[in-house]
Amino acid sequence: MNQAGRRHEKRAGDRAGYRAGGRAGAVALLLTGAMALTACGAGSGSDGTPDLSSGSRKGQSSTGGGQPAPDAVAPETGRSAAPEGDAESGASAAPDVKAPDYLSTFALDVDTASYGYARRTLGDGRLPAAEDVRPEEFVNSFRQGYERPEGNGFSVNVDGARIGSGTGGGGGTGASDWSLLRVGLATRTARPASERPPAALTFVVDISGSMSETGRLDLVRKSLTILTDELRDDDSLSLVTFSNEAETRLPMTRVKGNRNRIKDVVAEMEPAQSTNVEAGITRGYEESVEGHREGATNRVVLLSDALANTGDTEAEGILRKIDSARREYGITLFGVGVGSDYGDAFMEQLTNKGDGNTTYVGDETQARKVFVDQLPAHLEIRARDAKAQVAFDRKNVQQFRLIGYENRKVADEDFRNDGVDGGEVGPGHTVTALYAVRLREGASGTVAKATVRWLDPKTRKAEEETGTVTTGSVDGTLWGGENDRLQVAAVAAYFADRLRGGDLPGAPGLGELASRASGLAESTEDSAVEKLATAIGQADRLQRGAGTDDEPEPSEGEIG
Repeated sequence: MNQAGRRHEKRAGDRAGYRAGGRAGAVALLLTGAMALTACGAGSGSDGTPDLSSGSRKGQSSTGGGQPAPDAVAPETGRSAAPEGDAESGASAAPDVKAPDYLSTFALDVDTASYGYARRTLGDGRLPAAEDVRPEEFVNSFRQGYERPEGNGFSVNVDGARIGSGTGGGGGTGASDWSLLRVGLATRTARPASERPPAALTFVVDISGSMSETGRLDLVRKSLTILTDELRDDDSLSLVTFSNEAETRLPMTRVKGNRNRIKDVVAEMEPAQSTNVEAGITRGYEESVEGHREGATNRVVLLSDALANTGDTEAEGILRKIDSARREYGITLFGVGVGSDYGDAFMEQLTNKGDGNTTYVGDETQARKVFVDQLPAHLEIRARDAKAQVAFDRKNVQQFRLIGYENRKVADEDFRNDGVDGGEVGPGHTVTALYAVRLREGASGTVAKATVRWLDPKTRKAEEETGTVTTGSVDGTLWGGENDRLQVAAVAAYFADRLRGGDLPGAPGLGELASRASGLAESTEDSAVEKLATAIGQADRLQRGAGTDDEPEPSEGEIG
């Protein structure tokens, strides 16, 4: 048998071994995966209120797992929350009375698809569904200008401002007592394209009947054609399509000398039948394992409207089938959503549990931004399983509320449990978490300490970085202050909260938000902020036309 024949036989044997081993491995890993998923959701109850942990903390094990980051001021063991959430009570707590939880822990998220899809929906004259609106993805769609670290890992930037009452009738009761706290994390910018490791990308493309609509498969073809010209000669690419079944259109192929061949295969894709995402992802991971390259960035890229209707239609079940490949080979899943009807929640679940992230492409301009400006530069991973924990000082903070990240919460005791999934973050990424914080009367000193923990992508060694904010750093006025980027983040968060019928303290009405966004677009000279102002104006007109001008009642937040 010649050398090519032996390679073919080995590749077929590896694929068969993966299929058999993957199914057997999934059974063995199922309990581990279920425990991790349970832990990720353990931070809050079904009504959205947090689980309150006791004042005492578990000791850290030799592996570093299971211990929260230190509180800014360590909680006193055995003290109970006083009425109305006052933790200053001197009364001794009964053994079964839990002290208020002054920790907030979540997995990092760099997704932006929720905001992109909301803009598309508003442009089509419809309000987005509340369940498709995730405030953190709105906020993370905008530049924040954080200081970046010199080496690998993260910089931690913490600041804020007093909210005050909005002038558009959206201030809410007691809004002047609240501040907005911003926790900003940033990674070092991407290396020049010539210096990054090569990439081995498997594109899994939805060619179901629903993809025939303009702005779906036609946009995917344009996107992949654009990317083919952007990839380096030493990068590799494979292509899998799926409708009711999956098919490998192109095995893993080096880009050098094959650009025209790749483009021809892309051009041949035509809409077919139903949407079997399970078949597509399973085949995609098989191809990625078969074409796996040591020392390269190995990634599966799913391009779809995520409207699964055939095969397994649950994200957890689909990922269970490829779990062994995902873990053993470190293959991440990047989701690119398209279409006016888009399964946003389903795509986000797939990528969250597939160690990746999502974005949304609505037109050719956005396609060029993703496939020319972002994807080639961000193929590397700076941090794996990254989590953040914010410890509020109970002497100065009466209440706080994390804005968004509901499905990214992690149990406080799992902050240093490296077996619990976090988020994957690439070069040049920023992650912003906003908190509504109510300070105690006369508060002075530390407000919060933010700690980020991540695993080095190569060594898997755990590393941490921290930042602290004091009352002096949150005393300024939010609106009209000097920090334009903090105001942009606030506008994006309040916009998302309004779209999903939230009740954040101090939230201005949509009309005021549109006006503020327009002003910020001028001062920042940022076209992205100008588009934000347009989207808010569209939402304002749609809501007024639907008669939804009622202001929500303010909520007390996480700490009662």
